[in-house]
Amino acid sequence: MRLQLALNVPDIDQAVDYYSKLFGVTPHKRRDGYANFAIETPPLKLVLFENADAPERLNHLGVEVLDQETLGSNLERLTQAGIVEEVQRKETCCHATQDKVWSRAPDGARWEWYRITDDNPAPAPAAFGGVCCASGEKTEDIGLG
Repeated sequence: MRLQLALNVPDIDQAVDYYSKLFGVTPHKRRDGYANFAIETPPLKLVLFENADAPERLNHLGVEVLDQETLGSNLERLTQAGIVEEVQRKETCCHATQDKVWSRAPDGARWEWYRITDDNPAPAPAAFGGVCCASGEKTEDIGLG
């Protein structure tokens, strides 16, 4: 398990240069207007979206899990707590296919618990524009198998 921090940045090249130096690693994945770092120490998934006009630099927060059982148990826990906002299954977003459970903190910050099922899928037809991972649309099917 590792925490995820997703940021809106005004210039992707400057941000990649800075965070590469800050954490001493190169991006795990780099696409036009997008980069993510899979940092081992500290265990962090840092995601950067080039979005100069974003009203906030924080895009969203997350927890990446490695197996479906962990994601399912957290879905159950968050459902019982009454804080599940959205569940997505096989969502291709941020240049990966994922199963996700979304919640929104009282201050409005979006949190996701997610598991990557395909780290390099064919390009999705819709561009993410810096917000694909924070759509806010409620999904009816909350079963994750």
